[in-house]
Amino acid sequence: MQPPGATAAHAAIVYNPASRIALDQVRAAVEAHERHLGWNQSRWYPTGREDSGRSAAQEALATKPTVVIVAGGDGTVRAVAEVIQGSGTALALVPAGTGNLLARNLGLPLGDINASVSAAFGSTTRPIDVGLAELEDTAGNRSSQVFLVMAGIGLDAQMAQNTSALAKRHLGWLAYVSPIAQSLLANRSIHLRYRVDGGRVRSARAHTIIVGNCGTLTGSMLLLPAAQPDDGLLDVVMLRPKGRFDWARIGTRLAVQGVAHRSRFGRSMLQLAPDMQALAYAQGWDFTVRFEVPHGVQLDGDSFGSILAARITIRPAALQICCGDAAPE
Repeated sequence: MQPPGATAAHAAIVYNPASRIALDQVRAAVEAHERHLGWNQSRWYPTGREDSGRSAAQEALATKPTVVIVAGGDGTVRAVAEVIQGSGTALALVPAGTGNLLARNLGLPLGDINASVSAAFGSTTRPIDVGLAELEDTAGNRSSQVFLVMAGIGLDAQMAQNTSALAKRHLGWLAYVSPIAQSLLANRSIHLRYRVDGGRVRSARAHTIIVGNCGTLTGSMLLLPAAQPDDGLLDVVMLRPKGRFDWARIGTRLAVQGVAHRSRFGRSMLQLAPDMQALAYAQGWDFTVRFEVPHGVQLDGDSFGSILAARITIRPAALQICCGDAAPE
């Protein structure tokens, strides 16, 4: 409740009309928490197709909300975070996407609208890092974009580019089966030159490069075992399988890592597991990469076209995420 004489707080809800969320349930939960806490009426901002939520977030932030609640998938969360990072305004999640990877990695409620809204109106927040990707396209133009979960080049970007929003909406992760199968059959690798934290330039060939702020994929598969969303570091993995057998080994390793990571004993056993040549890991705060030919890039599931080079850095503790509890009586 607000103390006597204090200006009442209000929430701003940025929502994706195309998501699979039951918006009437979100409204009911928000209104219940407003009444319980004595907040002013919340304000609602639908996203537009042209910017995935950036304009809606700018409108919302201009009203100085106590919290910005995002009802949508990782792409919508990414677009809103790009606007409110560093502002001090807290961000809350009502997951309604295909993967909802940020919510999964932070241990936030999934599939429970009341629990998600309760966390949004709670008083507890945690800071997380924000990744910054500076991209150079084929014409030499440069742009800067943020991400919260992962940046991917190669197969990961092909899936984001070749899978339609309609397919993801109706099929979920089954929509990725076709692009994955096509890529596995082609088994094309890409040549790159990279360096970490200003070190020496190295050459490599890989099928996919992932730079992550979080490590867990859908299905509890753990891609980046050392990744933490608040450690001020980026985790990099290059997938470089030599054939279908290596792909099967990679899938098995990721599934085992996901299970083992849930316990202290499992985590200790992971540290003793032998390295796989098909998975090359690195960690740092500055990752630069250049390619001989253009390759697609995705950020938190959204495609950003083809690039020739990228510099990816980290902004420590740039975003506050709501994780508290404020259930109405």
